[in-house]
Amino acid sequence: MFKMRKNLRRLTITTVALVTIWFLVSRLSLLEVPTSAPPQNKVVDLEDRLDKLQVKMDQQLSDSNNLLAKVKQHLKKNVHEEVKEMIENEIDIEGASNPILPVLVIACDRITVKRCLDSLVKFRPSKETFPIIISQDCGHNATYQVIKSFTDMDPTITVVQQPDRSEIQLPRAKVKFRGYYKIARHYRFALNHVFNTLGHKAVIIVEDDLDISPDFFEYFLGTYPLLLKDPSIWCVSAWNDNGKREVIDMSRPELLHRTDFFPGLGWILRKDTWANLEPKWPEAFFDDWLRDPKNTDGRACIRPEISRTYSFGKVGVSKGLFFDMHLRYMHLNTDFVEFTKLNLTYLLKDVYDETLMSTVYGLAEMSADEVVSSAGRQPVRVPYSNAKTYQKAAKKLGLMDDFRSGIPRTAYMGIVTCFIRGRRVYLAPDYPWTKYDPAWG
Repeated sequence: MFKMRKNLRRLTITTVALVTIWFLVSRLSLLEVPTSAPPQNKVVDLEDRLDKLQVKMDQQLSDSNNLLAKVKQHLKKNVHEEVKEMIENEIDIEGASNPILPVLVIACDRITVKRCLDSLVKFRPSKETFPIIISQDCGHNATYQVIKSFTDMDPTITVVQQPDRSEIQLPRAKVKFRGYYKIARHYRFALNHVFNTLGHKAVIIVEDDLDISPDFFEYFLGTYPLLLKDPSIWCVSAWNDNGKREVIDMSRPELLHRTDFFPGLGWILRKDTWANLEPKWPEAFFDDWLRDPKNTDGRACIRPEISRTYSFGKVGVSKGLFFDMHLRYMHLNTDFVEFTKLNLTYLLKDVYDETLMSTVYGLAEMSADEVVSSAGRQPVRVPYSNAKTYQKAAKKLGLMDDFRSGIPRTAYMGIVTCFIRGRRVYLAPDYPWTKYDPAWG
């Protein structure tokens, strides 16, 4: 950090010195006004000279402003480059190079937790780096016996029982949502156990109905440093809500995005973030609660182009409806991407935001109908102006069209990206976007 501050200070001082020298020289060139009063009969000539001098001063002022703009652009570019270099080569924050990232498995009464644990054990590259902690609610003995078969054979796999399994008293209108209340209560216990009882600094969270990709652990190892270095990021998720084969680029398994919409379904969280969330943790529907920018301080998550998890849990609190309509069609990545060897600094907020906006709003416009009915390789922008026009375009493109706290799924700064028939498509607002409207949806 000292070297980073020193480099930035040296760059700033050099730039300021150059601007100061240029300013002094330009001011000296203006000192051509006669020092003695002109004769009375030369007033007209003097006024003419003063007019010309004013024009010259205006031109030099314009040149000065242009130079300052170029200097600022140059400074910003060089600061980005130096920051990137230091992030890649010099900075190691809180053990980013050798982290311990436990995997927390949220379990209840599904004996199919075996499928989830088999997948985690199969692809886990290091028992020491990725200890597995299973937190079980419900007190279901058959499920516990399945879990115990793993803990008995491997000391890096442990189980803890949720102690509070009491019935939650609810008004009649909310009784049908009791399962969601129990899940939120269980999450609070499990996360407090990992962070406060066991003292871990971060945790990867999965539920008992998830398959993982071969590079699941590599994905989190490679992206974890972003959580440490960019305060605008609060989570990294393995899930793409619009991750169906028809709307993703299957040739880009390494591609990642920022999103304002909490994806869930395999995600990593830091202890300091949990310390801010825990005091106000909701009684139910915690995932939608995390999708409200007010609760996450307007920060973003990282999500992949191609999902690193797949949900096989048709039976659950949602009664299988969401699975049949959506989850069953999601594509699980099968390629192994070495994320720890990739340069992921393009995901840092200052770099990503500027690139995204300049790219999207420099593209040609097309309607959603034109996108799905034509072929082409050039990326395009599909504009929308309100919730209704967004939903109409999203449906046409094959995207999920719902909102949470006014945020479309996978959106970032109001922009949703997908890949259709060989073409990158950005569904983007046609107005100056500033924030999401909670009234949408």
